Amino acid sequence: MRTIAVTGGSGKLGRYVIEELRRQGYQVVSLDHRLAEGLPCRQIRVDMSDLGQVAGGLKGADAVIHLAAIPAPVGYPHHTIFANNVLGSFNVLEAADLLGIRRIVMGSSTSCYGFAWASKPFAPAYLPVDEAHPQLPQEGYGLSKTVSELSAAMFARRSGLEIANLRFSLIAAPEEYERMAADARHPERFVNILWSYIDIRDAATACAAALTAPLEGGSISLNITGDDVLSEGDTAVLIAEHYPEVTDIRANLRGTAPLFANALAKETLNWRPFYKWR
Repeated sequence: MRTIAVTGGSGKLGRYVIEELRRQGYQVVSLDHRLAEGLPCRQIRVDMSDLGQVAGGLKGADAVIHLAAIPAPVGYPHHTIFANNVLGSFNVLEAADLLGIRRIVMGSSTSCYGFAWASKPFAPAYLPVDEAHPQLPQEGYGLSKTVSELSAAMFARRSGLEIANLRFSLIAAPEEYERMAADARHPERFVNILWSYIDIRDAATACAAALTAPLEGGSISLNITGDDVLSEGDTAVLIAEHYPEVTDIRANLRGTAPLFANALAKETLNWRPFYKWR
């Protein structure tokens, strides 16, 4: 495996992923609707809603990391976000299947569980939230990630594609930590995301690790989150104050332990988050 196509390579995470892949010795091509100045790889301008353009851009790649998407339910109507993200994901999977590309890493989100953008806030069924927790989105973005994961599972069943759906928490870049540290003094600001985050550098290494992890011709979803909460308070205090109705606690949540379980990602990818907001 030498050449990796990264969709959304001009985006926030895409740039870090490309740098990480190049550091590991891969050749990289970026597929995006816009060209980015200074991106250290070949770039192809692609409309992700056009299957032909996607297939043309992916030709010659050995694997795909699909990050192109509207990244949150803001700035566009819900139907636009849903249509853009779902069709783009389907086209990547279909094109990969047609071209004989077997390994796809899909950028998903913990928003698929529904807490982050819920118009009617609700509590988790249990804590920490693992990949088996029900997906209960109330808006187009979280729903788009849920449907894209279902599409991935269909392609795995039909064609034996090997697909890792990486459910990223809030992706934090180093230059954002000063502001986040100030917000961490106010736990109510991150309650809807269960105080979860992932450093962008750790998100990039997870993408790279998913290229070679043993998936055995299936589709798997993995929480890609940090090892602590985005709060100055301890995890047990956060639960008691903000989610007292959750009594099904399935792990020893000592200290600042995270409320999205990342053990499956660690085991499957042989990966660990290294950076912390503190």
